[in-house]
Amino acid sequence: MSNKWEATPFKSPTARVSGLGSSHAGVHHWMMQKITALANIPLVLWAIWSAMTLAGAGASYDIVRGFFAQPVNAILMLLFLLSTFYHAALGLQVVIEDYVHCEKMKMLSLIAVKLALFALCVASVFSVLKLAL
Repeated sequence: MSNKWEATPFKSPTARVSGLGSSHAGVHHWMMQKITALANIPLVLWAIWSAMTLAGAGASYDIVRGFFAQPVNAILMLLFLLSTFYHAALGLQVVIEDYVHCEKMKMLSLIAVKLALFALCVASVFSVLKLAL
């Protein structure tokens, strides 16, 4: 069985490329990946600083809970988690689309990765909210 984009005697050039996406569809994806990468720079630096601060303070449960009880720390951690998971989903989507050639496996992989990252993001956000509230 041939792939949709492969030339066969019965397909016109237009039929081979129809449904494969327009040249404009990737601009939003590219822009969001660049925006989340820029947002992650200060957020990752803050997360590293926070981890080092908590590790230096002994990092008991009460200290961590007190740290995230401050609204600024909880909000920054939530922004860090959301931005990082979204950036990861965008990056993994590109890798799967570029290197998985079987259409069924590509679709299954995209769905599995997005569901797994969504579940991990929700669990992480829940954990931060539980600490903060």
